[in-house]
Amino acid sequence: MAQVYCSNHPLIQHKLAKLRSVDTDPKQFREIVAEITVLLTYEATHDLHTTAAEIVTPLTTTTCRVVNERVGLVPVLRAGLGMVEAVLGLLPYAQVWHIGLFRDEQTLKPISYYNRLPDHTTVDTCLLLDPMLATGGSASATVDILKKWGATRIKYLGLIAAPEGIAQLSKHHPDVPMHIAAVDSHLNERGYIVPGLGDAGDRQFGTG
Repeated sequence: MAQVYCSNHPLIQHKLAKLRSVDTDPKQFREIVAEITVLLTYEATHDLHTTAAEIVTPLTTTTCRVVNERVGLVPVLRAGLGMVEAVLGLLPYAQVWHIGLFRDEQTLKPISYYNRLPDHTTVDTCLLLDPMLATGGSASATVDILKKWGATRIKYLGLIAAPEGIAQLSKHHPDVPMHIAAVDSHLNERGYIVPGLGDAGDRQFGTG
């Protein structure tokens, strides 16, 4: 069964409306991607492991909870890059590892061109960052790579998903929860999400 957590938070929905607009320029687009990412990260990290720590305040000593889990951010190049700094704002100690995939426009299949993961896993939890879950091919291929690397706890963070992408990722990796801002109607004949927001990479970097 698919583990889909689609946020209905009013702030996310408001920002998503601006993100979809054709009138939003690249600078605004990048800013909104980051803002939505922060809110999604807050929700997706609710179950990070913590331990007790003694903290000295200006008045006394108290016991607090601190995160003790090693977190890795894995943005899928290049669209996922726009989400990294936003997550690092909340998890400044996180490691960042890049995986490069592009979609063959004829077959819509993912093709890997970059992977500099170390020989052995160095994190407890991987947050897979990719704004659009369209066919699900790139996300599934990335999870394949991460699992071969040794990652055992993986979460997908994205902005918009198509039902086809959810079905694909869930079919191949039912243990990977998906934290997204919206589930749209369908994919068109070119593999774009409808109504969607266009190509997230092009819109972030002004290359459309």
